[in-house]
Amino acid sequence: MTTEKYDLIISGGMIAGPQGTQEADIAIKDERFAAIGNLADAEADERLDVSGLTVLPGVIDTQVHFREPGLEHKEDLQSGSLAAVMGGVTAVFEMPNTKPPTTNKEAIEDKVARGRNRMHCDFAFYVGGTHENAAQLPELERMEGICGVKVFMGSSTGNLLVPDDDGVGDILKHINRRAAFHSEDEYRLRERRPLAETGNVLTHPVWRDEEAAISSTRRLIKLAREANQHIHVLHVTTEEEMQMLAANRDIVSVEVTPQHLTLAAPEAYEEIGTFAQMNPPIREARHRAALWKALEQGIVDVIGSDHAPHTREEKAEAYPHSPAGMPGVQTLLPLMLDHMAEGKLSLEKLVTLTSLNAQKLFSLKEKGAIQIGNHADLTFVDLKRSETITEEWVAARCGWSPFTGRTIRGWPVGTMVRGTCVMWQGELTAPATGQPCLFDI
Repeated sequence: MTTEKYDLIISGGMIAGPQGTQEADIAIKDERFAAIGNLADAEADERLDVSGLTVLPGVIDTQVHFREPGLEHKEDLQSGSLAAVMGGVTAVFEMPNTKPPTTNKEAIEDKVARGRNRMHCDFAFYVGGTHENAAQLPELERMEGICGVKVFMGSSTGNLLVPDDDGVGDILKHINRRAAFHSEDEYRLRERRPLAETGNVLTHPVWRDEEAAISSTRRLIKLAREANQHIHVLHVTTEEEMQMLAANRDIVSVEVTPQHLTLAAPEAYEEIGTFAQMNPPIREARHRAALWKALEQGIVDVIGSDHAPHTREEKAEAYPHSPAGMPGVQTLLPLMLDHMAEGKLSLEKLVTLTSLNAQKLFSLKEKGAIQIGNHADLTFVDLKRSETITEEWVAARCGWSPFTGRTIRGWPVGTMVRGTCVMWQGELTAPATGQPCLFDI
């Protein structure tokens, strides 16, 4: 009887899952999990002792903007994915508001080609839903490397804005997969634009007020009901929206960002000015508390970073000429580990929000859980380690973070993508081999 020989056996760590933690060895062969259990006597080409570390299913960030093509001075697929793996993220879903936007077959094929073997993590892209391409979406949403459709109901670039009910309804009528929405009411934003005072970023959440988000999400839920369609509402920021979404869990899924869970107005704007500016805005503490309550109650499905970098020079422009958005893919996991250390969520909940639910919502194949046959994507964390976020650590091209100077308890020390350790102790340890994610569609 021949004994199977594995490529790698990982031992000594505590494996975290949605049901709790267990101490077990993990064997990897041909980029996949091959065995889990006591493998002390098993043969392997290599062994990795991770004693003292907690082993998570590879973290998936389901909302990033890596700016390529067209805006590479802010970020590109290579630099953004480097930031991802430096923060423990093994796969990302990237947004379509590039130049040109990702709205047709050629743009999708171009992006996938740019990402393959150049990105440091695995990847998928959203196709932008527009008035013009609604009828083509059933074909586009099934292309290689596509995780779903993204719709901007509030201000965006180019032709990606779909502010009207007829336009949103038409997209929902055509598609088969769960669409993701930026839910702010464009008509209200236009009406209130004069409230954005020049040079006063404190007026950002006044201009883009709670009602702009609430009314948009109310309309969106109604349109989804009429179309009998599932929707994914991105970066939810208000208490009132969470109440509506909680009442419609049969058709909605919910994302929150670490920024909205961590920062609050007016303090964030007073401390870092336009570097706290994002859409929807950082709001007052009552809304942040409501997001945490919704997370605790199971209304929040995923944590997405909404990584949306701009250069320092762009962010330093006088408000409201300063662009909205901040980097976040590298700080997603550290911030959530720090919140976990503070007792705000459990390790089991963290795993559910950063890997398991991403797999479920988007029908992601071979990822999202440490189970035999899946891609061997792992994130290694030291729950006892304290580190301070520094600009030197930030790998994003923009070179800054709204969280520099913040001391974090719990730290990603290793990132493994399909059995290859790509980051260890803050160093890049393998060349880029990123591949498009696969989906059950």
